Amino acid sequence: MSLYDANLGENDAGWGGTLGRIAHRLAGPDDFDPLLDRIGDARIVQLGEASHGTYDYYRLREQLTRRLVAEHGFSFVAVEGDWPDCDRVHRSVTGAPGADPDPQTALERFERWPTWMWANAEVARFCRWLRAWNLERSPEQRVGFHGLDVYSLWESIHAILDHLGEDDPPARRAAQEAYRCFEPFNGDPQVYAMVDDECQGEVVRMLTQLRNRATRDGADRFSAWQNAEVVAGAERYYRAMVQGGPQSWNVRDTHMADTLDRLLDFYGTGAKAVVWAHNTHVGDARATSMTRAGLVNIGELARDRYGPDDVVLVGFGGYRGEVLAGSEWGAPAQVMELPPARPGSLEDRLHTVLPERALLVFPRDDRPAWLGAEFEHRAVGVVYDPEVERWGNYVPTRLGDRYDAFVWCDQSTPLHPLPARSVPGELETYPAGV
Repeated sequence: MSLYDANLGENDAGWGGTLGRIAHRLAGPDDFDPLLDRIGDARIVQLGEASHGTYDYYRLREQLTRRLVAEHGFSFVAVEGDWPDCDRVHRSVTGAPGADPDPQTALERFERWPTWMWANAEVARFCRWLRAWNLERSPEQRVGFHGLDVYSLWESIHAILDHLGEDDPPARRAAQEAYRCFEPFNGDPQVYAMVDDECQGEVVRMLTQLRNRATRDGADRFSAWQNAEVVAGAERYYRAMVQGGPQSWNVRDTHMADTLDRLLDFYGTGAKAVVWAHNTHVGDARATSMTRAGLVNIGELARDRYGPDDVVLVGFGGYRGEVLAGSEWGAPAQVMELPPARPGSLEDRLHTVLPERALLVFPRDDRPAWLGAEFEHRAVGVVYDPEVERWGNYVPTRLGDRYDAFVWCDQSTPLHPLPARSVPGELETYPAGV
């Protein structure tokens, strides 16, 4: 491992004279050593992405995660995806009885738009590796793959009913009452959210029954309990969504942070988590304009709940290239041009001083002044229009406060989606597509 200490020279904000202390060339998995040293014994490592449709972010995130699993004993990977869909992948990678023998088959069953966000060749490759790794170990040592998100209201109710069967009449009755409450809305949570009637009472009864049941034993019971938590979170999310403003975002990210807490408790003493999500969820919101809009995220909440020594937040970014995205919500994915970053932005400045691939690890003390200065930082969602680059798609950010490290990909390439079925998903309204 060699430091990136090219003769950068001094420029505005002192970037050139200080990058040599914190920047490293990134040519392969072994070059993550400085970041692994920074991670140390941390319990939670959150790995971001500046867009949901960039191959390079997924590939580098995969390489780092393999090392966290193989060398540092991380217990599970938790992603910005739905619990029921990811649970099928989890069962596959852990070799559960009756599960798909190939994780790609489970990924190809994802239905919620954008399916390609997780149903892609890059995630399939990682999950196949994870299954092979797990099958060489005893069941209690196997590394899981879980979804943190809140959207799967109906899918989670159906999963609960399938799980309960006839062996727990009180819990099944509570689940059936919740289902009957939602049933008139024809599976459309946005229609439900715009009417006066609430199903909250039925959801709470179901949640109480399943929480009590889950505390007894078994991974399947935990999954049913988590599906009940999703139903409760989704009910709050969709009701907040139609009101507009930041509350729906906060309901969603708080649900993801709570799910992470439950998973750490479930995996037991010494459990450690890798999180995969967009930079807007991973990077501490307090170091961005998000906090001025009243938004919180899982990076901020994890630091608050576990402390900065136990949480390492890693952002990703790049200068230009191509990205996979939709032109509008529910539209087919297409490869789009990602134009050069806006002049004066974080990406524009890094482009002038960093190599094609680089890793920046931020010191805890004696940090360069520019790490605490605010710069625009690009964020691309699943819906993208390159023309908006002139006035949108950037989040004012203090880089060294938002993240503990940053992975740089100067030129980016698009994801490779699997042939999954695609149906329109529920619209994310605040902010869109991340």
